[in-house]
Amino acid sequence: MKIANLCFPLTHIIIFANMFFLPLPLEALAGLLQKGDGMGIVDLFSQRQQMRAGDANEVFQYTKLPHQFRVQVIHIWVDAIGQWNRRSGTGRHYNANGAWDFINHTMLKEKGVFTLSKNAGNPFDACQHYVQQSLTEDALDLIELTFRWIDRVVRKLQDWQLEEERLTPPDGAIDELNGRFRSHGIGYKYVGEKIVRVDSEYVHVEAMLPVVRLLQNGGEHFTGPMEEFMDGHAKYKKGEVKEAIVSACKALESTIKAICTARGWEFDPHKDTASKLLQIVFERHLIPDYLQSQFTALKSVMESGVPTVRNKTSGHGQGACKESCVRGVERVLPILFL
Repeated sequence: MKIANLCFPLTHIIIFANMFFLPLPLEALAGLLQKGDGMGIVDLFSQRQQMRAGDANEVFQYTKLPHQFRVQVIHIWVDAIGQWNRRSGTGRHYNANGAWDFINHTMLKEKGVFTLSKNAGNPFDACQHYVQQSLTEDALDLIELTFRWIDRVVRKLQDWQLEEERLTPPDGAIDELNGRFRSHGIGYKYVGEKIVRVDSEYVHVEAMLPVVRLLQNGGEHFTGPMEEFMDGHAKYKKGEVKEAIVSACKALESTIKAICTARGWEFDPHKDTASKLLQIVFERHLIPDYLQSQFTALKSVMESGVPTVRNKTSGHGQGACKESCVRGVERVLPILFL
């Protein structure tokens, strides 16, 4: 048979070469098979058939975690945290056994139990059994805790250390988890070190998520605004409007203060209100001159709308009836969260 007739797909050629000649890492081969969106999810025939047949989940549900999803989470753990090593579990830069010891111990304390699974031989096995067998909320607790470890601890490793320890980068692991949530029609997403309910995917992707990523990437200066933003958003979704107003304004003011601090712009951290802080950043041309007129309306809302309601309601009794101004501001409040 002539060589010209050997029409192997590119991936077959690379895998064949890797087996006999080239030392390509497994991660490199996996990348050739994954979807183009960067997530560790392979585009399979059955998934495409479901989409064409209209079986794809278009409406989120919040009560069930399919067994397939739970197993897929375990696979992400293996890639991003590492498995239990019966010898030591300690690499040159990272200790997977220590990670599972901590995660298991934390879950035991928070759940008030002595074991996560009676049949587990080590903490990693216990977590595997627990995530497969527990109720939805309990499983989400464990998933959130493990991904918080990935987000906080594994993220501290340098790229070359991740490669040496053969660990998936944190952003890749988080993207895959969120992709699994979405593909199974589960209405949750991991963002800002928490699993949050996703009621409107469009609003969440186009508005909420970019804000959180900006605050996360801002470094230590923006940890305060991030905490206040997430706190306010949680209260808003619970219907605690007045409390959400307070947190929203705190997040707005803290964000502007963080920007001023990072850029070396003078301001009074104890006296300057939202109105004054906005004036400072506009005068310093944080928004270019040619765009400032387009931001005038939004500036007015942030400057004298919600902050005024906060000042008028947060420190005074409302009387016998719920204050109408608070009901009205519900229409404006989402702006600060979006």
